[in-house]
Amino acid sequence: MTSGTEALEPFVRQRAVLLTTYRRDGTPVGTPVNIAVEGDRAFFRTYNRAWKAKRIRNNPNVEIAPSTMRGKPTGPSIRAKARLLSADEAKIAAKAIARKHRILQGILVPLSHRLARYKTLHYELTPTDAGT
Repeated sequence: MTSGTEALEPFVRQRAVLLTTYRRDGTPVGTPVNIAVEGDRAFFRTYNRAWKAKRIRNNPNVEIAPSTMRGKPTGPSIRAKARLLSADEAKIAAKAIARKHRILQGILVPLSHRLARYKTLHYELTPTDAGT
């Protein structure tokens, strides 16, 4: 078994990943998201009314795979557990995401969330196994 850091190595320079969440009936739903990797965990953000946030609330087990910005997988997936971050932890995640994606996640996404009056949610992804 490899460590979380090794499992996330393919995602360090990846612009987008395909985040696969699961509906209550077990049907997988893939969504492209931007991530930032720091050590043995990765971060992504979304807004409170997004369906992926609702699916993660019901089932925190997800899969991530390197992908194009449109969500076409470009490599093998790994299993991970998503955890909603508290306010202090979310600040760390927000900085990491903004550092990696300066224009899109540093300016545009936060601005669009404010204008639409969405609450921004930050999640931590921790690999649960590296052998997928």
